[in-house]
Amino acid sequence: MENIEPLTRDLPDPESAERFFAEISSKHPRETKKLVRDRSLLSDILTIAAYSPLLSTTVLQNPSYIRWLAREKRDQKVRDKEQLLESLARFDLINTSVDPAVMLSRFRRRELIRIFLKDIRGLGTIAELTEEISNLADSILEHALRTSIQELDNRFGMPLETDQNKKSSRAQFCVVALGKLGSKELNYSSDIDLLFLYSSDGSTSGQGSRGKTSNKEYFVKLAEHVSRVVSEPKGEGGAYRVDHRLRPHGRVGALAVSLKEAIAYYRDSAQLWEKQVLIRSRNSAGDEGLFQMFYDSVEAYVFSPDETVENALANVLRSKQKIDLEKIRSQGYDVKLGMGGIREIEFIAQALQLAFGAEDKWLRAPHTLISLSRLADRGLISENEFTRLSEAYGFLRKVEHRLQMEHGLQTHLIPNESGRQELVARRCGFEDSAGFRSKLAKHVGNVSRIFKRFFDQTEYVEISHSRDAETKKAPPSKRKREYSEDPASLVSADTNVRDVMERLDLYARPFAPLLRASGLRINEIPRCSDKWEWSDPELEMRDAVGEASGDFKEMLAGIRTNWSRLMLEIVVADVCANAGLREVKSRQTSLAEASIAAAVEITEHRLEEVFGSLECGVAWNVIGLGKLGGGGMDYHSDLDLLIVFDDKAPSPAGNKTHAEFYSKAVEIFVTALSSLTREGSLYKVDLRLRPDGRNGATAIGKTALYEYFEDRSAIWEWLAYVKARSVFCSGLELGETDTELRKIIHGNAAEAEQKVLRDATWKIRHRLETEKSEGRRGRSIDLKYGEGGLQDVYFAVRYLQLSAGVPDDEQDRSTGGTLDRLLERRAIGAREHESLSHGYGFLSRLDHNIRLSLGRSTLVPLGKLPVLELIAERMKCSNPADLLEQLSYHRIAVRDAFESILLPG
Repeated sequence: MENIEPLTRDLPDPESAERFFAEISSKHPRETKKLVRDRSLLSDILTIAAYSPLLSTTVLQNPSYIRWLAREKRDQKVRDKEQLLESLARFDLINTSVDPAVMLSRFRRRELIRIFLKDIRGLGTIAELTEEISNLADSILEHALRTSIQELDNRFGMPLETDQNKKSSRAQFCVVALGKLGSKELNYSSDIDLLFLYSSDGSTSGQGSRGKTSNKEYFVKLAEHVSRVVSEPKGEGGAYRVDHRLRPHGRVGALAVSLKEAIAYYRDSAQLWEKQVLIRSRNSAGDEGLFQMFYDSVEAYVFSPDETVENALANVLRSKQKIDLEKIRSQGYDVKLGMGGIREIEFIAQALQLAFGAEDKWLRAPHTLISLSRLADRGLISENEFTRLSEAYGFLRKVEHRLQMEHGLQTHLIPNESGRQELVARRCGFEDSAGFRSKLAKHVGNVSRIFKRFFDQTEYVEISHSRDAETKKAPPSKRKREYSEDPASLVSADTNVRDVMERLDLYARPFAPLLRASGLRINEIPRCSDKWEWSDPELEMRDAVGEASGDFKEMLAGIRTNWSRLMLEIVVADVCANAGLREVKSRQTSLAEASIAAAVEITEHRLEEVFGSLECGVAWNVIGLGKLGGGGMDYHSDLDLLIVFDDKAPSPAGNKTHAEFYSKAVEIFVTALSSLTREGSLYKVDLRLRPDGRNGATAIGKTALYEYFEDRSAIWEWLAYVKARSVFCSGLELGETDTELRKIIHGNAAEAEQKVLRDATWKIRHRLETEKSEGRRGRSIDLKYGEGGLQDVYFAVRYLQLSAGVPDDEQDRSTGGTLDRLLERRAIGAREHESLSHGYGFLSRLDHNIRLSLGRSTLVPLGKLPVLELIAERMKCSNPADLLEQLSYHRIAVRDAFESILLPG
């Protein structure tokens, strides 16, 4: 038998890993033979066995999951609901003979193997892990809902509603997530708290086997069917335990309620704790628009302007005391409900949200960590309290996860029995239970002290009275924000700084957290100035790495802190110093490049810790695509990257292949850039444009890259790689990789039939437009993907570059500059050039201001008039109507030019 002792000796439960290996070797010898050839994969599987008997049993029952894991573990990004729905659809196709409830349970268990491995390996933060676990639940609920709708429609026909014009259409339905699922903080073994809503009463079409019935009966049966499919054990345990008790009227209420009934209930009848529940509510499955109508209607009852601080605290405290009375204490410490536990952290956040959320909508974040961060930004908790609560929350959730993934049980109790407690400690990364208990006591003590400070009435009244009463009454847009640990320092800050902070609050609200993350005090905030002096991002990011003395976590913290300062500098220049759009994008591109260089340096430090002293330098090239490749990074842009290594040079780690070494390097590199730490995150990294997409290696050798693009690349890849640009390179042999790659792409295009190239470009653009518009209801304008949007410009320009053989200019890769060169080369007509140039200028400015004001969104905020007014002001339009009129003109002109180029004659 294979010697696995080197792989198991440092595991928390080596005996379980060894038993698992013996069993799988006996039951599945062929799979085991393949497994032992891949030591990295074998190590992963043994690690899972040492942490979770539940998942090791799953692997024994389904050995095909081993090869599946080998493929899937390469992509460490958080998978969203749509990606998981795609995986679920494929899983369903190969399990058609299996009962739907069993199929969903098996799919969930398989995906947990992948997520839990990331958890164990430290490749995701608590926030990222719980988000992905929540996305998994969303995908399962969405799938269950879709299949249940088919079943009910076959019985009763579709449910109908009638509008004011007497026109009938399908009545809508949504599954509202509450509790941890609602805030995207679901545990591995949580119940899911659900509320079912439908749009209006009426009756079904009757075109089914059982004829017509009322909408109410249809939707109650639909809710029952969804719940049954998701939760029915069927011999293997249900996918989830579903809890309906938080619905209107609790156990005696109807399982599904109409929008009108739900709004009336929360307006007239709901108790305060029921309204508190809605802080963490969102649409999990079904119609998003219906949920939004519901939430917009009840939000004012949840965050009531009549709510006093004292009342909010008292009501939350009553909920906590009720939990204390019901909780059994004798079996061990409860990390969720115990004193100083997770629930106390959540209640601190929710109480302050209820108290101050009516007048400050920004505080209404459902996620606990985001909520705490915003409370700290507003000075409602101190920086020290934020740090302690966040660290405690992360620690306690990790412990909770380790407890639950042992046997898949919904437990929160740390066992008193010494042997079992020792195992929990080791699974949490401690050498013994003494160190674990010490750390637990520290975090629990910190939380308990902070909880008592807020819920001791006398002490809190003193704090609340120290705040200026007039300031508290002022509307949010007029209030002075408390960004530093010493809120009083704002009073003494000079007029210039106050002006900066008010402008940030008015025009760039999503960037207010940068003030906290940057570590700047009031007097260090950049001032408005006509003569703007820019910091050197490369120097600042290099210093952040150097000052961390090689400690991985300190390096991550350092580059995030300095990144926040540098990004804040750009935002202030944007809103206060009227920096031009081209300059702002250029500065953001430089910051992204400096961040990548810093992440590479951190990665190379970390690789030496993982593999020991490297035999030669790391020779790799980071190639930017999309906005980064074109030198046009903007707020909230992803980093579209391709990682290339020198496959002719020796592997830096002699005992690892190039593929193994650089796969690990990319893993660390992406973590350095995108993981969410206490100091925040830098960028989302997108590697999906790499050869073979999600099925391809995350890093590719130069030779293989050239062969791929010469032999089997698709036209959509040529379009994407027109903007390929090297943004970091270590290794002389890689210096011209991007140049050579662009030559291959333009060579491919030159050999292709122009009609084939043109038709493929049109189809790709049309598919994107269709896919992104699906599911949207009502009037909306998608600035990027919609008709006449930015994608029309991008596809037209890149098609013309390929068809006319006009590569990017090394000095000016911008879309505007490229259009000018295309005109010079007579690759585009004067009319189309004018339409695309002017249209792109307007669309990109509008896109920029939406990103500045709202964050990551491609939709024009038609329903948010105050925001639209601010954007119109910055766009130098007289009012929102003028803005929308100009937008309409440019979209029509852009689409006309796009069709003239891609659909000639």
